Amino acid sequence: MVGLSIGEQHFVKGGIAQDLRTDGRKRLTYRPIYVETGVIPQANGSARVRIGGTDVIASVKAEIGRPSSLQPDKGKVAVFIDCSPTAEPTFGGRGGEELSSELALALQRCLLGGKSGAGAGINLSSLLIKEGKVCWDLYIDGLVISSDGNLLDALGAAIKAALTNTAIPKVQVSAEVADDEQPEIDISDEEYQQFDTSSVPVIVTLTKVGAHYIVDATTEEESQMSSAVSISVNRVGHICGLTKRGGCGLDPSVILDMISVAKHVSESLMNKLDSEISAAEACEDES
Repeated sequence: MVGLSIGEQHFVKGGIAQDLRTDGRKRLTYRPIYVETGVIPQANGSARVRIGGTDVIASVKAEIGRPSSLQPDKGKVAVFIDCSPTAEPTFGGRGGEELSSELALALQRCLLGGKSGAGAGINLSSLLIKEGKVCWDLYIDGLVISSDGNLLDALGAAIKAALTNTAIPKVQVSAEVADDEQPEIDISDEEYQQFDTSSVPVIVTLTKVGAHYIVDATTEEESQMSSAVSISVNRVGHICGLTKRGGCGLDPSVILDMISVAKHVSESLMNKLDSEISAAEACEDES
């Protein structure tokens, strides 16, 4: 937690009210974004993203699994987040565990939509190898290295970059087998296919401070928030997921306005992230 004096609180809130934040940004402007891909060689895909003083890493590991009986035509995705105590002293012990669980659940909602799978940013059907028998299980791990606010957006960006960097081996399945038997599979060591990220969204968190909301809030700004709404938006402007934190309630009309703002902001964020990912991939290919 950031302890601000009364004067500092007025300074932060007053700047936001005047559309001039303490670091010189406007309310709907992000800090500089830096992306590096291929940072974990053992993973199928990985990326490091820095937004201002917030620094996170995401990795993707693909393993052969079996589809669930409830969704035999889909693969599975699991998200795990670790908030390192070196990033923030309050991350040590139970506080870090609770935040890690909260972030993982929010990312799961933002990337995979509701329980029905509607609006999912990751197409689970693309992970199927043989219906009811074999699928890919994707394990997405996120690590918070340094924290200066807006963790969810940064982790969402790192996951998107890591998925873009992900190569999944091609698989050959043996001929038909009995219903109660698993087919034999042959995993290629040479042929890979890139993971399709065309529907993977970016996450835009709008943090309400006083009468206004801002994007990419710093830790200081988050300490003054009444509530925050995180909205995941894909390339065509569809909402993939939404999650809220903070005890203060929001009028439905305010949430609708936030969604409209998030759609607008997501366009420039998506373009910036795509540009940074392409540059990072080019650097990785050269090295």
